[in-house]
Amino acid sequence: MSKSYYYLVASLPELALDDTKLSFSSNDFRTEIYPNLSKPDQELIDIHFLQYDNKNVLELLSNADAELDKTGKYTIDELVDFINMIKNGDEIDPKVFPSYLSKFISDYFNHTMPEDVLLEDRLTGSYYEYAKGCKNEFISKWYEFNFTINNILVALIVRKYKWDSLDNILGHSEISDALRTSGARDFGISNDVDFFDSVLKISEITDLVEREKKLDLLRWDWLEDNSFFCYFTIEKLFVFLLQIDMIERWISLDKEMGNTIFRNIINSLKEEVQIPAEFR
Repeated sequence: MSKSYYYLVASLPELALDDTKLSFSSNDFRTEIYPNLSKPDQELIDIHFLQYDNKNVLELLSNADAELDKTGKYTIDELVDFINMIKNGDEIDPKVFPSYLSKFISDYFNHTMPEDVLLEDRLTGSYYEYAKGCKNEFISKWYEFNFTINNILVALIVRKYKWDSLDNILGHSEISDALRTSGARDFGISNDVDFFDSVLKISEITDLVEREKKLDLLRWDWLEDNSFFCYFTIEKLFVFLLQIDMIERWISLDKEMGNTIFRNIINSLKEEVQIPAEFR
């Protein structure tokens, strides 16, 4: 039976995707909630943080001096040590460092990567397979849900532009195989994937920001619906962490877009304003 976190869940603030401020951050989650979890539940939360380690590994393999994200499970020094050990052919305990990352790094140094698949896509696919294999049913389904969304979007792009290569459709499930081979409008999967029509409609949105927001709303709704009966459990805390991440991402994107617009306005003014000769 999973541990109950009544006090922790009861103290969580209400969240909405369009929140513009947060009273509780993902960093607060790491410092205030994570230490109070059982060891097995910490390992479930670690699955989420591994996505940042994935990005850091890609950065380190291409540039040892790259500026890295400190949100991951591992410190930068730990990642560098693991990469060097794997490069030297040392065995790494999968309980200490996930096997999918060890294999990816090993394949990279042994030059056994398929050339027709981007490194980032290959690592993302391996990460999702690893995450889907966790023993928590809810968390496993969450990663299966996102894995399927990503594959549908890729399949729709491939079909739209009539590309020959389908190698970026990841995995070998019945759904993945159907996305590679079916000529049907719905790839023959809409009976098994109840959110197919939603993803299809979202894919047709031309505004990239609006499309991304709709995808996050789809994910948000899935989390709300599927965790409805998870009252004071690790699943509820996992959902809270994911929702914080989504909101933080949009707050950050809004700032970036605002800064971009501001810079464009300034540059435009500089071009339009004629400075009198005596002030030049």
